[in-house]
Amino acid sequence: MNIAYIFKGNRKWGIMLISLALLACAKLTPPNHALSPTQDWPSFGGDYSNQRLSALTQINPQNVNRLKLAWQVKSGVLASFQATPIVKAGVMYVALPYNHVLALDAKTGKQLWRYEHVRRANWKMCCGPANRGVALSDGKVFIGTVDARLIALDAKTGLKIWDVDVADDTALTENTESLSKADAKSGKNAYGATGVGIAMAPVVFNGKVIVGITGVGYGLHLDAPTQSAPLGAVVGVDGRYGRPGFLAAYDINNGKRIWQFDTIPSQGWEGEFVETTSDGISLNRDVIAERANLKNNKESWRYGGGSAWSTPAIDLKTHTLFFGTGNPSPQMNDISRPGDNLYTVSLVALDTETGKLKWHYQQVPHDLWGYDLASPPVLFNYMSNGQSIPAVGQASKTGWYFVNDRATGKLLMKSDAFVPQKNLFAKASKEGTVLYPGILGGSNWSPSALDEPNQIAFVAGIHAPIKYTLVEEPAKNGVPAIRYASSEPTKDARWGILSAINLSSGKMLWQVKTAQPLMGGLLATQSGLLFMGEGDGHFNAYDSRTGEVLWQSKLDAGVNAPAITYQIDGVQYVAVVAGGNAIFGYTAGDNIAVYALGK
Repeated sequence: MNIAYIFKGNRKWGIMLISLALLACAKLTPPNHALSPTQDWPSFGGDYSNQRLSALTQINPQNVNRLKLAWQVKSGVLASFQATPIVKAGVMYVALPYNHVLALDAKTGKQLWRYEHVRRANWKMCCGPANRGVALSDGKVFIGTVDARLIALDAKTGLKIWDVDVADDTALTENTESLSKADAKSGKNAYGATGVGIAMAPVVFNGKVIVGITGVGYGLHLDAPTQSAPLGAVVGVDGRYGRPGFLAAYDINNGKRIWQFDTIPSQGWEGEFVETTSDGISLNRDVIAERANLKNNKESWRYGGGSAWSTPAIDLKTHTLFFGTGNPSPQMNDISRPGDNLYTVSLVALDTETGKLKWHYQQVPHDLWGYDLASPPVLFNYMSNGQSIPAVGQASKTGWYFVNDRATGKLLMKSDAFVPQKNLFAKASKEGTVLYPGILGGSNWSPSALDEPNQIAFVAGIHAPIKYTLVEEPAKNGVPAIRYASSEPTKDARWGILSAINLSSGKMLWQVKTAQPLMGGLLATQSGLLFMGEGDGHFNAYDSRTGEVLWQSKLDAGVNAPAITYQIDGVQYVAVVAGGNAIFGYTAGDNIAVYALGK
């Protein structure tokens, strides 16, 4: 069966191998105009399902070429900009880098108020200044900060109502000293650490605002001479580095903690020492050696990792919350953490009222590659043999799209790979092993979109080969021995790929190759459009049925955040922020751009 590929080169588009038969097997249905259009975009994923599918249809494939810039605001903060704006009752709320917040008239862009965040001094910021957005409820705007605080602002004035510490910064971190002065890499510019912060947009449900901490197993970064990858290598040093991650719920009225779920349990964290993934792929583990090493590492859970990167989805009927967890700590080094390292690299289901575990599905036990579950989970009804099954879907860093039963966690479907794969679970070697997707993932934090009526998932993907190297320096001249793994970009070509996946079959309906890896997110509409930005500043609208580009705008910074759409006074708008991405060297900026149909 042929796959439709649309290749983008020199901004000229050509269509190769469009398979009408494959499109037909998807059983596509026309847009359902009977749906009641949502006027606002009140939360990170549009609603609690995180589908990022809008019922608004004023902008459609026939008129999208008339989209014009309605207004634009420069925030004044030039840095990686990943936030999803939210819109409620004519007001847009935008989280800027470093956790400043803007309230704007969503029709005109006029500033209503601005909150300036003051970070705690000398805080170890794990992973840059970007955050993914805010939450809104009960007249309050909630934001989690890079210095691990949860703050409630008055939605009308921007004045602070309460401010609570979510996590401390006392854990031992990977740093330049941990690399050892005996190793050449320690002479490079090393930065970043296992510091803690909050990257996700919070979610509010039933009187609780829910956030999770990040960075607890993030590792150390080293400069590289590659302009397109300025952050270079990611290094995981063996030792007692890091801390357990968690997701926690707070009272929306006063910030009091209601419950906390630790992503690394103090009992049972080692798991069952499985040798394969749940669908039978070898993980190349030496479980005999791991079991023997367990007696020397009985408290590895204290340094366990398991960041909570992305906004959870919530099942309103069952009061179940779904979120993905990060990699174990120390990153890419397993000597001091034998076992499966529960509940890292897992899709986790919790009771929203108590935070108690319902089930977990671990995609990669004993992860050595940084294949954490970064993309937000998506709730939908999965059609299988004429039966509708409440399900949760997620795009993975391994390059597959997973669909799990919402009630039990049972794997219902794993798609074909939507990015190239090589040496997927190979161990680091002294000579260096080339593998992909690698640590940047087949799909990273970028939110996917899902067209439930047509059973299609849309995924923003990455092809970025890395060299996975093991370094072991013996003790000498009073300098202790050191062992670390390094994951750094190769000189191979890197690119992005936008995929439409038939959830009934797991096959690709079509794919669009882009010049740069895709590190933003997606917006789909019931009218048959798909919006996505690129690192070079292009913001595109596609025909969601074919992948054909229908409209394009050029901004002065990388568009590496997901778009939203909303409607005011009968006019539909599309909004996106553009501020680049430091990891890939995409131009930094401070744009908030809003489009509407011109005449």
